[in-house]
Amino acid sequence: MPGYFKTLKLLRVIPAAALMLSVWAWQPASAQGLRPAVGKPLQEASELLKAGKAREALAKVREAEAVGGKSAAEQLTVDRMKAAAAQRAGDHNTAIQALEAIYSKVGGSEKGQVAEQLASAFAQQRNNAKAGEWLDKAIAAGNNSGSVRQMQSYLLGVSGDWGAISREAAASVAADEKAGRRPDEGDLLRLADAQSRTNNTAGQINTLEKLVAHYPKKDYWNAYLGRLVRKPGFSNRLTVDVLRLRLATDTLASTEDYMELAQLSLQDGLPAEALKVIDLGTKAGVLGTGPEAARHQRLRDLATKQLAEVRGSLAGQAADAAGFKDGDALIKVGYAHVSLGEVDKGIGLIQQGINKGQLKHPEDAKLRLGMAQLQSPKLKNAGLQTLRGIKSNDGAADVARVWTLIGRN
Repeated sequence: MPGYFKTLKLLRVIPAAALMLSVWAWQPASAQGLRPAVGKPLQEASELLKAGKAREALAKVREAEAVGGKSAAEQLTVDRMKAAAAQRAGDHNTAIQALEAIYSKVGGSEKGQVAEQLASAFAQQRNNAKAGEWLDKAIAAGNNSGSVRQMQSYLLGVSGDWGAISREAAASVAADEKAGRRPDEGDLLRLADAQSRTNNTAGQINTLEKLVAHYPKKDYWNAYLGRLVRKPGFSNRLTVDVLRLRLATDTLASTEDYMELAQLSLQDGLPAEALKVIDLGTKAGVLGTGPEAARHQRLRDLATKQLAEVRGSLAGQAADAAGFKDGDALIKVGYAHVSLGEVDKGIGLIQQGINKGQLKHPEDAKLRLGMAQLQSPKLKNAGLQTLRGIKSNDGAADVARVWTLIGRN
């Protein structure tokens, strides 16, 4: 299972383990103001919990609970240890009883934390209505932690209200962005998941773009680029550009992908790029081995031959292109120079082509210019500006936006 989908699956699991009360930090009975009859069994219960013996610990708590005449402080201490031991022992009914007692006696931020614990305990019992009630109380008490938002999404997911999950997660992301904070990774994942379930392809692509912008993990890049090509209106002519993006983000994985990119590069008159792709595929162990190794070698031989031909003909191609009415040929020759490492020369020719005008795809020309400028240390900022200025509905602007994400890192 790809890591992106695995993460989404984990977010839909009841987060009770993360919410379980920690072993109470025991202090000597005298420091707690407890009588020995109460303090001694509680201290023994604390040690048993630390040793992983929850049921034995709960039995010790019951000894302290049976002592008569307990003060309010003693009773609260018993309830705290009882809740911790019961949760560890999987005794949700006892945990709920203890937590409700604690909730009635505490105030401030602790009230919100205890309400969250109660929501978790009821969720474990599949009593989602009560879990939702206690979650609302946790939020009302000021508990807006990530685990609370995660449980909200779980409960909404159980109800099948993915629209509500989407709205809740989108609101959290928007609040972080408005405050100048990086959006929470979990909120972005929940939003992407909800958008997928509601067939909001455009929204999901936008959310995945935010994921790779703020958390550029390989799994997120893979998910984002996989959906980008399925975006309504995305042009097939940009397939080679998506493959280039996969190469740049280390998500070009299969033999077929490496071969396709190398072949498309050759078709575009870029044998140097094709050889680079073949070399990287060979290094990755997906080319040059297996029953297709001979085919891979033939492609390498063809790229090597074309590279020699291109090196000897680019000057003539540039001279011919300068005489054409449109600038497309100059842009093609210019990007060939860029692929050979002659970046400044290539940029100059691309700019001449753009200035000549009458281009078949003007935004594609800007895309090539921006990509070339990113390869020049002194023009990197100019390249980012060029890419941000690309406007189109056929995918060129999307590809340009991805290069800005890669280029700024």
